[in-house]
Amino acid sequence: MNNLWTELRRRNVLRVAGVYGVVGWVLAQAAALLEPALSLPPWFDTLVVTLLLLGFPVALLLSWAFELTPEGIKRTTDLHGDEPHQAPANRILDFAIVGGLGLVAAMMVFMPAPERTASIPAELVAAISPASIAVLPFADLSPAGDQAYFSDGIAEEILNVLAHTDGLKVASRTSAFQFRKSTIGIPAIAKSLSVRHILEGSVRRAGETVRITAQLIDAQTDAHLWSQTYDRPLTTATIFAIQDEIAKAIVGQLTTSIGGAPTLKAPPKSDTDNLDAYDLYLKGRDLFINRNEERLGEAARILKQSIARDAKFARAWEMLAAVYAVSSAWGLTQEQDYRALSMDAADKALSLNPDLSMPYAVRGIAQKNLVPRGGTAGWEDSLASFSQAIARDPKNTTAIFWRGTTYELLGYFDLALADLRKCLEIDPVYEICRRFIATEHVLAGRIDEGLRVYEQGLEKGYRNNESLFAAAYAARGDRAAALALLVLAYPKRPQWVRPIFRSLVDPNFNEADRKDAIALLDATSSPEGDQVDARFYLRDYAGMPTADDQNPVWWYRFDSAFLKSEARKKMIRQWRLPEYWRKHGFPPQCRAVGSDDFVCD
Repeated sequence: MNNLWTELRRRNVLRVAGVYGVVGWVLAQAAALLEPALSLPPWFDTLVVTLLLLGFPVALLLSWAFELTPEGIKRTTDLHGDEPHQAPANRILDFAIVGGLGLVAAMMVFMPAPERTASIPAELVAAISPASIAVLPFADLSPAGDQAYFSDGIAEEILNVLAHTDGLKVASRTSAFQFRKSTIGIPAIAKSLSVRHILEGSVRRAGETVRITAQLIDAQTDAHLWSQTYDRPLTTATIFAIQDEIAKAIVGQLTTSIGGAPTLKAPPKSDTDNLDAYDLYLKGRDLFINRNEERLGEAARILKQSIARDAKFARAWEMLAAVYAVSSAWGLTQEQDYRALSMDAADKALSLNPDLSMPYAVRGIAQKNLVPRGGTAGWEDSLASFSQAIARDPKNTTAIFWRGTTYELLGYFDLALADLRKCLEIDPVYEICRRFIATEHVLAGRIDEGLRVYEQGLEKGYRNNESLFAAAYAARGDRAAALALLVLAYPKRPQWVRPIFRSLVDPNFNEADRKDAIALLDATSSPEGDQVDARFYLRDYAGMPTADDQNPVWWYRFDSAFLKSEARKKMIRQWRLPEYWRKHGFPPQCRAVGSDDFVCD
């Protein structure tokens, strides 16, 4: 054994093995880093490691047989001496090799193992359909890193196509895109979304070209089933052709799981040949999806620029209609009638492409909001528009949500609950649907159940309509929760909190207090929606502006006197509810009295 060790040292085999180990480990780490950065195929790092492993015994054999000398490479047997030459440089090299090996060993021990190698627990595999997939947001690999809206748009277009494939369960955009910056690993993401497969990818846009990489992963085994990189000229035609190819490839890979040979029902359509118009559309859509008051105004401006570049771009008109439809709810006025603007934009979109879904939903919301303002459209028109939208896209959760809230306004709480539950079934993290499920329970008098569902959303960090639930907590006797929610409800008007809180919980809140509080509201400029519920809690029914669809206070049950008041009847008549009820049936809490009167509990 000593002779073998001496011979290995003499022939520099040990030195070569050490150098190979350090350099090989560095190359393997570099391959793992370069693969996603350069959009290389997913098997690239595996190939590098395999070649390194195969090369190791070859390097040892060569070091045994040959040695590098100042006179060139010579066979080791031709050299003399039993010990290797121990020049100072060689000793330094030996120390460097030992240090390098120690560093590699330490990093292998202390570096956390990648989570992605985990697999879905066996007990969950049976519960997850193999015909299921989530499309994660594609990474933006553009040089400036400013194309996230573009890469998101590519991923969403593919998701929308897959979502219309029979027999394939596709996680919603809202659910999948929440994992944009997650580091929990593919199997954990798939488990959270209850899907078997994950599609991930990247987009690199540079000048006149685009590179789109996509890969399909089986989360149960963490195996790559398919991957492809597309390098194409940057045009709308090529972008949608790539999306079509990716969708077809995914469906082809999952054909066995889905059963039969399914076809894509809705191949992607660009609707425009103008790349600038399409790019602006994606920017506007991104601002709408991640909206706040400022972003909505910017979204409208950008979408109008898109339309200016291509007036026949139907989806740009569709998105502009959606922006206008929600603008009033976000407090945007700018002396514009957003309801009329949304209707005009929706009509224009449908004139260009009658197969679109969202313009019908926008028409439904506009028709509903025009009812108390003397609009010629009625409740039947609004509900018919929502149903048209859902017929064209059964997974349009916005249309389903809007129809549910329309049933709420009409007092059909069970129909509202059915739509809102359907909304959550399609998109489990569309929290506004959960919030309105809680609302329906509160309006129907089931306060404990409503607050239970409300708290489920609150635990997820979702906030909406705090004043209604503040009143519900006050009715249940929870003063602290009521006060906390009123602070959240009126962040820009803290002076309102105390009088409204007292009106809800203090039996000594008298008429003089009420008049002082109303004077405070009169002196404060605020959005119509805030004025509606604030004046309701102060019982200033005559001073309330036209009740809007965000605050159907005629169904609020916190004031027994209000339930029997003429003020309540006036609101219900203003919204022309009795006309609809007499044609389609009264809700359970209301009934007809004679030929032209009614009563609601």
